[in-house]
Amino acid sequence: MTKILLGFMGAGKTTVGRILDPNFHDMDELITDEIGMSINDFFAVKGEDAFRKIEAEMLENLLMNQAEIISPGGGIVVNPHNRDLLEKNPYNIYLRVDFDTLYQRIENDLAMQRPLFLNNTREEFKKIFEARLPLYEKISTHIIDVAGKTPEEIAEMIRCL
Repeated sequence: MTKILLGFMGAGKTTVGRILDPNFHDMDELITDEIGMSINDFFAVKGEDAFRKIEAEMLENLLMNQAEIISPGGGIVVNPHNRDLLEKNPYNIYLRVDFDTLYQRIENDLAMQRPLFLNNTREEFKKIFEARLPLYEKISTHIIDVAGKTPEEIAEMIRCL
């Protein structure tokens, strides 16, 4: 049974995914391996639309192969096709966190430079965040408020679903 971790970048999907299963499927890592460059570079060369197409194909493959834990990128919900795929999945777990906490996490994560963060002002970035919130909420089957919880506590909550 596939459990998909949803949420905006910086919500902790990858961290929690690693705790749940060291062999979980981090879609951004898988896509980076497939395209042979960073997502940031891919966005610059090919654009977001090309990335979203690859992302949709990756999600289809992982669902078809019944991957146990999937951590997609935060933008997985912007594609209506992806939302259709997700609606058929019984465990879409939305890791919900407020904007200020996310922004601070992303700003302090120097190892992971995210294109949407780098290429937008704080106000533009907040608009992207706010536009995705109803998509996460609509597609989720479970919502976990992650603020104030350790990744281990979040993982345990997911194991109990």
